[in-house]
Amino acid sequence: MKTTAFTQNHIALGAKMVEFAGFNMPVQYSGLIEEHLNVRNAIGVFDVSHMGEFWAKGPKALAFLQRVTTNDVASLVDGQVQYTCLPNGKGGIVDDMLVYRFNAETYFMVPNAANIDKDYAWMSGIAKEMGLNIGTEFYNDSESYAQLAVQGPLALKAMQKLTKENVVDMKYYTFKVLEFAGISNVIFSTTGYTGAGGCEIYVNNADAPQLWKAVFDAGAEYGIKPTGLGARDTLRLEMGYCLYGHEINDTTSPIEAGLGWITKFVDNKPFIDRAKMEQLKAEGVQRRLVGFEMIDRGIPRQGYELCDANGVQIGTVCSGTQAPSLNKAIGTGYVKTAFAKLETEIFVKVREKLLKAKVVKTPFA
Repeated sequence: MKTTAFTQNHIALGAKMVEFAGFNMPVQYSGLIEEHLNVRNAIGVFDVSHMGEFWAKGPKALAFLQRVTTNDVASLVDGQVQYTCLPNGKGGIVDDMLVYRFNAETYFMVPNAANIDKDYAWMSGIAKEMGLNIGTEFYNDSESYAQLAVQGPLALKAMQKLTKENVVDMKYYTFKVLEFAGISNVIFSTTGYTGAGGCEIYVNNADAPQLWKAVFDAGAEYGIKPTGLGARDTLRLEMGYCLYGHEINDTTSPIEAGLGWITKFVDNKPFIDRAKMEQLKAEGVQRRLVGFEMIDRGIPRQGYELCDANGVQIGTVCSGTQAPSLNKAIGTGYVKTAFAKLETEIFVKVREKLLKAKVVKTPFA
């Protein structure tokens, strides 16, 4: 099992550790609900060093990314970040990821931890076809970085203490390369997976101990707490964010997953599966990803059947939880398009019982 540069910090703090994407990761410290609410109201810190980091460089980098991703990378300016996904050539999704534009010939990508090898193999094949040099123009640099996600409404205010650059006024989904906590060449990004505001900070592994101490010292007066992957999942679900392996996978299209907004049919954007996605958009899809909240008492879990009032299956649950911020049970799932309209009554099959729910708008929080 792999470790991150912060693993010993988690163990020293008494975190409950679990295997996740091949890494030994903290799932919780003081408790999921407490950690979740602290992120919503103050600041929580997540170790997300297990995420991947790729680079695309050179004169063919933009054309390569326009081919391999669904979003319009050409629309980015220096210092901007974009959410996108990788179509798999069969109408599904290889992964979702972030793309950072450093300049017209330098792009940084952040794929999911569980998909690093899969993504790199897929993208390398296309890069080779397009004449990029593997190892210099497209390469996997995931082993080099440690990353902390500092999330919450007070996060940027606390982190401002650690740099001379203005970070509190940074726009959402932008980044800077700066000196931070006495560390040079830090990638400081106003991104995150919680919907609570904040930043994600990338440093070389050797600088991880210095970063950890500085972040917690700076945030002490604001109630900063270490936060595990359990709360990261409940926070993202309250926002209706997709998680690979749950809401999206190799069999789900971005159109049916509600990701039409990152699927751009613009000029000079011959992305993989473009014709198929255009057809789906024009003709409509057979199923849609929806958010729902429970009316009857019960927690929806991944894989549970979604049914109509007669118990006929109309879909499947992707994610579900008791939402700490809302004090109600919520979930996501794919349903036949006829059942995707807001306020539609659906049922979750739990141990052969049909529990009533209704389709609602996301984000839930």
